Amino acid sequence: MNTSSVLVFKDLQAITGYTRRSDVERSLRSQGIRVFLGKDGPWTTIDLINSAGGISPGTPANDTYDPETVL
Repeated sequence: MNTSSVLVFKDLQAITGYTRRSDVERSLRSQGIRVFLGKDGPWTTIDLINSAGGISPGTPANDTYDPETVL
């Protein structure tokens, strides 16, 4: 999986621990993660999550994790 992978609502529910759409959106936005609204619910990308955490594409990380580790 590459770092520009899209995370859909189901992924975001698993990551945040919330089940309601509004709770998932609020949780992500409060952390500075840009969220888009799709017909099947909110979605974002790994790059946008990393950006909110101060990690820009191409920046070497000390630890490398596969996005599947989070899910």
